[in-house]
Amino acid sequence: MADWIEEGKKAPTFTLVADGGQKVGLKDFLGQPLVIFFYPKDDTPACTQEACQFRDIHKQLSQAGAAIVGISCDSQESHEQFKQKFKLNFPLLVDANHKVAEKYGAWREKNMYGKLSWGVQRSTFLVDAQGKVVKIWKRVIVEGHQQQVLDELAKLGDN
Repeated sequence: MADWIEEGKKAPTFTLVADGGQKVGLKDFLGQPLVIFFYPKDDTPACTQEACQFRDIHKQLSQAGAAIVGISCDSQESHEQFKQKFKLNFPLLVDANHKVAEKYGAWREKNMYGKLSWGVQRSTFLVDAQGKVVKIWKRVIVEGHQQQVLDELAKLGDN
């Protein structure tokens, strides 16, 4: 499996179907910072907490000129239900075959109670306006993560 992409490198390109059926790609966000967060599964406790925290800071992200997308392997229908249930205010992208997660290094072997399996490792990538990865959080702890993202975004604005 692919290693994590490196900070300072170009973000791997992608085009995926979003919760509303439209295609969304990395190129759509060039010219502004982009927060990409990979999460394991719609409507599960930690993923819901993470998505809702990003929902709650959406205004601050927008004020910093940044956009945000969530990516998981769930279906478009699942994303639509998740987004509606929790009033999420950003696109959720369908990575059904986990190819984009693999490109970023977020598709990992995981150990849950001694059982090994492959899946999405909760991780976040901050991409600058030129499409370069400037910060990677490889194994996100949900509590306080949104503030880490805002702090890194503020550093981008200082440059």
